Amino acid sequence: MIVEWLPDGLSLGAFWAVLAGSFVASFITAAFGIGGGALLLALMASLVPPAALIPVHGVVQLGSNAGRMVLMLRAVYWPALPLFAVGSVIGAGLGGAVVVELPPQFVQIGIGLFVIYAVWARPPAWLGRWPGITGAVSSFLTMFFGATGLFVASFTKSLTLPRHGHVATHAALMTVQHCLKVVVFGLLGFAYGAWLWVIVAMIAVGVIGTLAGGLILNRLSDRHFRGALDALLVLISLRLIWNGIAGL
Repeated sequence: MIVEWLPDGLSLGAFWAVLAGSFVASFITAAFGIGGGALLLALMASLVPPAALIPVHGVVQLGSNAGRMVLMLRAVYWPALPLFAVGSVIGAGLGGAVVVELPPQFVQIGIGLFVIYAVWARPPAWLGRWPGITGAVSSFLTMFFGATGLFVASFTKSLTLPRHGHVATHAALMTVQHCLKVVVFGLLGFAYGAWLWVIVAMIAVGVIGTLAGGLILNRLSDRHFRGALDALLVLISLRLIWNGIAGL
């Protein structure tokens, strides 16, 4: 029965694998504030047809981040959103209009190096003052690369929020960004209908992962959360750089 709902190019085994990946990705992001989107993208890249990878990943991440934002609504730092949203509209529009794709290897290496710099050095002062630039750049890149949560996390980190505020605000920012990406890909003609049931299932499992990850977040102190976040950022960034170099 499930097989009848699956789109062309996605096997039953791959369907169960991406469901498991959605749970783990949401769990990691809810517990540590970042990392799940990149992990899920890496998994989906080996299982989902290339033409559907970024659009489907975008919808699933929209559902995951929106659910996380709703669950932690009181902790969102709302002043960060308006200018970020304006920048995101500009970035997503430009990304959708660009005909020639940026080489993904250079995007991976660039984002990885930037995030490592932001972790080991003090986050650039302008990052906290210019949310519009962060929104524009990250939204432009997400049209080609998919998971730019690392870049946005550097901006969120510069706000020096407590752990619940960090996770909630990052979820709100990513909800804005993924919403715009989904709209742009829809305008470009991607047929989301064929992937509807896969997307619904992945979002539902992601909500469960968010609830489970939230239990871990509640047990962490702000100091331990910040250390775990930095370690996770560095590990994922190193993997991005390695993948970029290997692909050159």
